[in-house]
Amino acid sequence: QVRLVERGGGLVQPGGSLRLACVGSGGSFSTGAMGWFRQAPGKERNFVAGISQSGLTTSFEDSVKDRFTISRDNSKNSVYLQMINLKPEDTAVYYCAAAQMERYIDRDGLSRMSSYDYWGQGTQVIVSS
Repeated sequence: QVRLVERGGGLVQPGGSLRLACVGSGGSFSTGAMGWFRQAPGKERNFVAGISQSGLTTSFEDSVKDRFTISRDNSKNSVYLQMINLKPEDTAVYYCAAAQMERYIDRDGLSRMSSYDYWGQGTQVIVSS
């Protein structure tokens, strides 16, 4: 059974930083493209950032591209989201997603939920003073 586990969420003041981590395990899981999505209360789940299997291609939602960084460690089946200068509007549950290794995903595809095969349970990020 493939499993993605996120950690690193919490309460932070505006202007603060957080680093989210997601680790995949189980079954015959091999890391393909990975991404982060978020869902604020009463809103749809939206794309935040994505990274190709090689790590050479990344994509960001416009409102975070100057503040968030995505990286990965394939030896650990892990993806990370470094968030700086956090704003109250960043408050949401953040979900990790991963695609099967065999699925080719181009840069545009990184932002589509349908590109991913596995999802984590989410970690809460609250930005508030």
